[in-house]
Amino acid sequence: MRAQAGMSAVFPKLVLFDLDGTLLDSAPDMVATVNRMRAARGQGPMALEALRPHVSKGSRAMSAAAFPQLGGEVPGEMIREFLDIYEQVLGRHSVLFDGVAELLDAIEAAGSRWGIVTNKPEYLARQVLPGLGWETRCAILIGGDTLAERKPHPLPLLHAAAELGAAIDDCVYVGDDRRDIDAARAAGMRSVVALWGYRPDGDQPAEWGGDVMVETSRDLLGGIPTC
Repeated sequence: MRAQAGMSAVFPKLVLFDLDGTLLDSAPDMVATVNRMRAARGQGPMALEALRPHVSKGSRAMSAAAFPQLGGEVPGEMIREFLDIYEQVLGRHSVLFDGVAELLDAIEAAGSRWGIVTNKPEYLARQVLPGLGWETRCAILIGGDTLAERKPHPLPLLHAAAELGAAIDDCVYVGDDRRDIDAARAAGMRSVVALWGYRPDGDQPAEWGGDVMVETSRDLLGGIPTC
């Protein structure tokens, strides 16, 4: 269901977010990364809009999109190269999506907490927080390599809730990728589909089974709809 203006809503005790494509528009950092890789191989730059739909799928998907001649078979050394370069440019070009800063303020003002559950490697995700002033505000950060499983497995969401002593019914997960919604559903947690995020052509978020779909983060400033 899409949130409607004036809809009565409150924030649950814990709001968990995906990072790239949900809180942070990191696509500019990602395209800077792949373009350094392309330049090293004598190839011209890739357009930002051509890479943007692949960002939420991770480093392998972005590398595959940047080098279609690989036919989707991205060697491990290329993934390591991607991560090494990305660490060097991390935060230089990325910005918060519109309304995210206000949404986090509203969650805190309501006495609720928020955290991040991402498939980005934890060491990279942690480096994002200080530049945004989030290192003391984010209640928990779970990366893609923090635990034995990653999204769409429910373990990261279940672990985040357990670590913070929050009942699943008192949590909601906000994400822009089908894996986010699959993980939330498997965890028994309410979910919000962030339609402002990164999606390839042909994706049908209405079919993901999310509890709520919203066009922008500002649609959540009054709280998280309960239906």
